[in-house]
Amino acid sequence: MTKKGKGIVCRTSLFAMGIALSSAAGAQAPQASTSGQTESASTARDVETIMVTAQFREQNLQDTPLAITAVSGAMLEARSQTSIADVANQAPSVTLKPQGASYGSSLVGNIRGVGQQDFSAALEPGVGLYVDDVYYATLTGSILDLLDLDRVEILRGPQGTLAGKNSIGGAVKLYSRRPTGSNTGYVAATYGSRNRIDLRGSADFKLTDTISARIAGVSKKQDGYIKRLDFGCLFPAGGPTTVVNNAGATVPINPAGGIPRMTASDNCELGREGGVGYTAARGQLRFQPSSDLDINIAVDYTNEDRVNAGNVLLDRSIAGVRRSPNFTDRLPGNPRGATDINPFGGVIPYDARFVCGNYCNYATYIGAPDSSTGPQGAFANTGGVRAGTYYDGRLTYEGWGISGQIEYDLSDDLQLVSITAYRAYHSKWDADDDLSPLAHQNNTSKLRYWQFTQELRLNGSFFEDALQYTVGGFYMKQFSSILAGSDIRYTTDPAFFNNDPTDANTKAAFLHLAWKPVDRLTLSAGLRYTDEYKRYEFGRRLPDGSPLPAGSAVGALDGRVGIYDGPISTNFDYRLNAQYEITPDISIYGQVATGIKGGGINPRPFNFAQVLPFGPEKQTTYELGFKSDLFDRRVRLNAAFFFSKYSDIQLSLSNCIAIVGAALGSPCNLITNSGDADVKGFEVEASVRPVEGMMIDGAVSFVDFDYTSFRTFGTATVGGPGNPAGPQFGDYPLYTPRWKWSIGAQYEIDLGDAGSLTPRIDTSFQDEIYFGVNLPTSLIDSYVVSNARLTWSNADGDLDVSAEVTNLFDKYYLLTGFDRSSGAAGFSIAQPGRPREWAVTVKKRF
Repeated sequence: MTKKGKGIVCRTSLFAMGIALSSAAGAQAPQASTSGQTESASTARDVETIMVTAQFREQNLQDTPLAITAVSGAMLEARSQTSIADVANQAPSVTLKPQGASYGSSLVGNIRGVGQQDFSAALEPGVGLYVDDVYYATLTGSILDLLDLDRVEILRGPQGTLAGKNSIGGAVKLYSRRPTGSNTGYVAATYGSRNRIDLRGSADFKLTDTISARIAGVSKKQDGYIKRLDFGCLFPAGGPTTVVNNAGATVPINPAGGIPRMTASDNCELGREGGVGYTAARGQLRFQPSSDLDINIAVDYTNEDRVNAGNVLLDRSIAGVRRSPNFTDRLPGNPRGATDINPFGGVIPYDARFVCGNYCNYATYIGAPDSSTGPQGAFANTGGVRAGTYYDGRLTYEGWGISGQIEYDLSDDLQLVSITAYRAYHSKWDADDDLSPLAHQNNTSKLRYWQFTQELRLNGSFFEDALQYTVGGFYMKQFSSILAGSDIRYTTDPAFFNNDPTDANTKAAFLHLAWKPVDRLTLSAGLRYTDEYKRYEFGRRLPDGSPLPAGSAVGALDGRVGIYDGPISTNFDYRLNAQYEITPDISIYGQVATGIKGGGINPRPFNFAQVLPFGPEKQTTYELGFKSDLFDRRVRLNAAFFFSKYSDIQLSLSNCIAIVGAALGSPCNLITNSGDADVKGFEVEASVRPVEGMMIDGAVSFVDFDYTSFRTFGTATVGGPGNPAGPQFGDYPLYTPRWKWSIGAQYEIDLGDAGSLTPRIDTSFQDEIYFGVNLPTSLIDSYVVSNARLTWSNADGDLDVSAEVTNLFDKYYLLTGFDRSSGAAGFSIAQPGRPREWAVTVKKRF
């Protein structure tokens, strides 16, 4: 075993658990490795070398037999990537998207058809997210800036033995640059479209011979790209403008006494959505009293304060019948029926009149008061009047964390690693989900969360490194509390607040062995035991804190408790692998690996019958693959072929009556283990250096997902031919493209004493995906997006000026969505991607 700095470097494969796929070559020469940081032995003619720690110990990426994409910090900059969601554009089988307004500051994460899109802290993500080996347990707070990073590692396939629970689809790991005492740093400023202003920088200090520090910060601001328009201003009540309604009749778009004007502005604009307001900082203090001990303490802070992510209302039909937008009262012809969503005068159904366009909506974040006297009036807050709800349409997020990592070499063959961390955040956001001035669905949410984690690892070896092992344990304690106000007027319940505290803890123990019986063969095995516990408490009250009226289905939930524990909450994961090195630059492997996504209690019941448990998802994946550096390291070609047995799949059902019977009622948002599937596919990545200064990189992936069975719930089947309202054979999981590819190229032009000029272009393709049940109402069409960047660097290498254009050809496409058309709500909304934008960046190193 050979020491390198603080860590243990394996010159051959340590834990052969998959295929190591290529990283794209960096735009600049990477820094020397300092305990896990990017190292390159490459030249301008070689493909890049990156050191990774995906298997607990520092290894060359190409010597790490995992399905892994590693991207250096230099390449992230060359691709104009500043957010974690950007990284997936060039990673095969990976989807990372920022969520729309309904889900707050959260992320959709999906790898190989496995993931999660619901922000609820009571649910588990299917893709594990780590920053400096600290686990981030919720999707909220996961839209991270790529601040001062050394590299990003994306591991595909179940990582149950390496990363623990909730990495059933894979894991995304971000690694910061550690302090080295180099007394160096940089500052960068960006200006671009819609008053975009970015400031970022970092500095590395040597405090003493044994203590060094590093600080980094970023601030980003930009105006929104989705116009929020005043419907009553554009179409005055009683005016002459007409519209063809969903029944095919021509009617006034805003009848007399209808929707009032809200703004005196001549452009009828209430505001802009999709803006940016983000600030983050990180500080690190590193103590190295000897060559055997390395202590790194890190503190980070993030503040987000902005308008909501921008959504648009979709005009979607099924079999010629408009399903979005489409809501009429349950009592035909009565505009003030049992489920009245129109608080204004006149007959104003929720229909295509509220479809605004590609980059606009009619959201008001107001549920106007209503004096209905129907069944809803009996549940109103005071005197038969439905009280109004008023929100500001903004999002705030404030989070911080502190971690300490200790790496102690007990001997030449034994190292102890301890990672201790505490993280906390609170966030608030609003959602006018129907995107109209009608009082249809108006919500606000406040989420508080904290977690404590502790991980211990012991890395060692025997028999002159022929047998290497890692043994360890992991503990996590979590608390979340969501206070959410819901004014949903397509139900007969009044506006209410839910206050749902959730306590959870996780305990795990793991073991990895890697044995090299002969020089070119490595046999590996891993085992992990996981034990979970969760306690849910449901609170449902009126906005003033008083109980809901007797007879309210929602009110019956107040004070109810659900427990997730016992045999259903424990699990063993394993991994077996064999890797053979054909030559020093070519290897093949075969493996089987398992993973789980934790279960729990349905976190959003609308009545007590919907307080139901669901078990963990499980996956077993079989992989074959190879990796190679060819033609004197000018070409890197890696591939993985996989087949997975995916069982007890957790799906959110929005039409419980049609799927599982009338007993569960409506509305519904029920999490249940719905069925099993087979998933197969392949991934190929390549990097080519055809001539000095030129680099071409590309990737392609294919995922074939097939449901094999659906669960029976009571007397009904969740999906399949017997239940057309549920998922069907042939459906794909949410946010899973069948095909995905990307290609990028850059060429450094040497200008002599004038420096260098490097143009780069990146193009990526995503096949069609669904954000709900596989129906036209939740379809996102396939699209191709290109980005371009031109960078001038001075001869000394300490000054860069870059010009970039993202979405070069101004392609209109959708990112994420929220489909409630299959239930009682009658709407489907989606978040468009950003239109073409430009920016200029100046970066100075010192």
